[in-house]
Amino acid sequence: MPASGWNGKFVGVGNGAWAGSITYAAMIDPLSKGYATAATDDGHQGSQLDAGFAAGHPEKFIDFSYRGPHEMTVAAKAVIQAFYGRMTDRSLFVSCSTGGRQALMEAHRYPNDYDGISAMAPANPTVGLMVGSLWTSSATAKEAASRISPATFDLVHKAVLAACDADDGVRDGMISAPNRCHFDPAVLQCKRTGPGAGTTDCLTAPQVTALRAIYQGPRNPRTGKPIFPGFEPGSENMFSIQASGSGPIVPVASYFRDLVFNDPQWDFRHFDYDKDVSRALAAHSRFVDVPPTGLGNYVASGRKLLMSHGWADPLVPPMTSVDFYRALTARLGAKEAANARLFMIPGMAHCTGGDGPFVFDVIAALDQWVATGRAPERIVVSNPPNAPARTRPICPYPQEAVYSGAGSTDDEKNFRCEALKRQPLHPVNGA
Repeated sequence: MPASGWNGKFVGVGNGAWAGSITYAAMIDPLSKGYATAATDDGHQGSQLDAGFAAGHPEKFIDFSYRGPHEMTVAAKAVIQAFYGRMTDRSLFVSCSTGGRQALMEAHRYPNDYDGISAMAPANPTVGLMVGSLWTSSATAKEAASRISPATFDLVHKAVLAACDADDGVRDGMISAPNRCHFDPAVLQCKRTGPGAGTTDCLTAPQVTALRAIYQGPRNPRTGKPIFPGFEPGSENMFSIQASGSGPIVPVASYFRDLVFNDPQWDFRHFDYDKDVSRALAAHSRFVDVPPTGLGNYVASGRKLLMSHGWADPLVPPMTSVDFYRALTARLGAKEAANARLFMIPGMAHCTGGDGPFVFDVIAALDQWVATGRAPERIVVSNPPNAPARTRPICPYPQEAVYSGAGSTDDEKNFRCEALKRQPLHPVNGA
């Protein structure tokens, strides 16, 4: 809490992965702007990569799923009132990834906690995300011929840029319109086979298959139906985060090993994308996942939901936010739907970084919306200070930033937000 100069407002922040510690770094920004701020470890202490804290402790899983942020919020407001002698004028929740899921969960289960909520790249639904991540890592890990090095992923990324960068009318080193990118990794398949095939210059047939699986996302082998979205063209140079060839990343392996199967010897190669998905959903979905149909009370009360997601996110598929927002607004009247907006950020990776500009003042955008009731029509994003100057507008979905045809493409003033005719998403040939 600011010792002086408190602006009368409170900002709650969330966690990453499986939590287990206070996210002090996330509290710096709101505190420096005059907000009182608070965070929680979600009821347990330990590595954010380790889901084992909840093994045999269902109450700890509930704390992580939804109770922790709420109890933090209630306690923080009481402390703030006692310290300053008055209640907060406005309460906001601003966070990304697991914190983005917590943001949606606050709106779902405790709609009176916050006046405005920012959910960036929300890791929701968590169970589906765990399955999707397992699928992605398995694509390059089940056989040696499928493994793809970071250099080869970079080769693919450059090929995608060459094929699709200009689809939005501007060649600028990022994919702004992934839904219009019809890239097939088979164009990079090696012309020869046998020893020596599959280098940083071309792809083996198993590598092509693995990439198609990553773009496609997991499907039920019995029904053929999609389970969870895959990743978008433009994020390939970061696929090695999950698809290293060595199996699932630590927080995903821990979830299945410790919470779903309770088996120290669990082997990801034997996962059944039919029966085992049902098993995980039955065990945890009702606690940790936020349904898009569950935010009606929050937005109907006039409270604001600002969602955002990078199109090049390599950890949480961007279409999870698009699908959530579509399902949410489809069930709302026009007045209620106006209280929720989604901004997709071209080239942005997970919460930060990527090929495109991504820096913007989330707290200010949300606070102004709550204060004035006027939803943002465009938000200007910029490169970080150590990168070449570039600004772009991001637009409320389904609008996109369209170049005017004159002036620098590094200046947001030369772009307008426009609703374009959308094409089917995930158009990866051969998938």
